[in-house]
Amino acid sequence: MKKVEAVIKPFKLDEVREALSDIGINGLTVTEVKGFGRQKGHTELYRGAEYVVDFLPKVKIEVVIADDLVDRAIEAIIQTARTGKIGDGKIFVYPVEQVVRIRTGETGEDAV
Repeated sequence: MKKVEAVIKPFKLDEVREALSDIGINGLTVTEVKGFGRQKGHTELYRGAEYVVDFLPKVKIEVVIADDLVDRAIEAIIQTARTGKIGDGKIFVYPVEQVVRIRTGETGEDAV
């Protein structure tokens, strides 16, 4: 099993969720996060005062899936989250040693 984390632009969330659902990924966790990479933030004007926004709003999607779904999940995220502009995000893949469903006690892929 693997954990796939994707940090994407917030307005792409619904498209990515639908794309993951289309390939059979039903459960996911979404967190609103802030951060920056090469964008380095930007300057905004508020009530006549200029200020720098260092941390930009992003959305982090986390899914734990079987190894055979990882490549399809990555491709689905890339296809739907890409705008071609800086700040589209990143995908991270981690190995998962064990999963336990608290309610039933199921373990491994049965718990996912």
